[in-house]
Amino acid sequence: MPSLPSLPSFRSPLRRAVVTAPGRHEDAIVDCAAYLGGRRLPGDADPAAALAQVRAASAGFVWVGAYEPDEDEMGDLARIFGLHELAVEDAVHAHQRPKLERYSRYQFLVLKTVRYVDHETGAASEIVDTGEIMVFLGRDFLITVRHGSHTGLAGLRRELEQHPERLAAGPAAVMHAIADRVIDKYLTVIEAIEDDIDDMEQAVFSPENPVDTEQIYLLKREVGELRRAVNPLVGPLRSLANETHPLIPAEIREYFRDVEDHLSQVTERVSSYDDTLTTLVSAAMAEVATRQNEDMRKISAWAAIGLVPTALAGIYGMNFDVIPGAHSPYGFLVCVLIMTIVCVGLYMLLRRRKWL
Repeated sequence: MPSLPSLPSFRSPLRRAVVTAPGRHEDAIVDCAAYLGGRRLPGDADPAAALAQVRAASAGFVWVGAYEPDEDEMGDLARIFGLHELAVEDAVHAHQRPKLERYSRYQFLVLKTVRYVDHETGAASEIVDTGEIMVFLGRDFLITVRHGSHTGLAGLRRELEQHPERLAAGPAAVMHAIADRVIDKYLTVIEAIEDDIDDMEQAVFSPENPVDTEQIYLLKREVGELRRAVNPLVGPLRSLANETHPLIPAEIREYFRDVEDHLSQVTERVSSYDDTLTTLVSAAMAEVATRQNEDMRKISAWAAIGLVPTALAGIYGMNFDVIPGAHSPYGFLVCVLIMTIVCVGLYMLLRRRKWL
């Protein structure tokens, strides 16, 4: 098999070190490659050089991966690939709602990524961590812009490079693979949340381990955050799966229908979890009220039992000379016996009525 041409080694200004923000990648461009016939061209690819080579060959595409670029870095990519300034602004500032925007020569897709945060039940401040992946899809290029520490695509790129037949389908196949990976992660997260809801439900109705309603509200808030990441994506995926567009081949649209089906499962389960947590909050409040009522009944029952000796002691403690049995040697014993009989009788009666 003839060897693939190599890209010239060149260090673009986009690959300059970033030292102003601790914890950031040292390069805005974390990976850039040109693909011909589904195979990656060897060499250290520069976006401009890679794009020029695939256009000279009238085949293949360029995949540029960027992590949290600033305005200058994203502006360089915009000049190379002809991106609209509004889409570039969205890619820089992030915190975008999931959406699909169509321009004359490319599409701009925003996906919310989610990650489940391991925690102890009832002792968490965050359960779902969100990020973003933004995809610019052109005829011969694909640009992914990531925001968030858990949004890496290096593993997906390596997986696709091991299957050249998938990359040979063009950049739309890569966009499908990214969307599919994101939706699969949704399924993983909601399964973990389902376990949390089951644990929370058991705790609500467990007298030994009463749950704080604040933790239920926290879980409900995190499910709401997941819903905001998932629900707006329904329209864009339906459009990619069913509407004709020159950048999305018919065979790729069929794969998007499968992703759309998985997303439907996610939205249904997220909606059901939200309803379950709403019911669980009501149940927890009712359980708290029930326990308070039980405590009040017990307190009232013991107060009623204690009232008998208190009343007798109060009467016989008065400084009156004419009181029945006051001068009898058996008066004290009779008084104690009466108190005991009445208190035991009240205890048995309240016990039978389940107040004690």
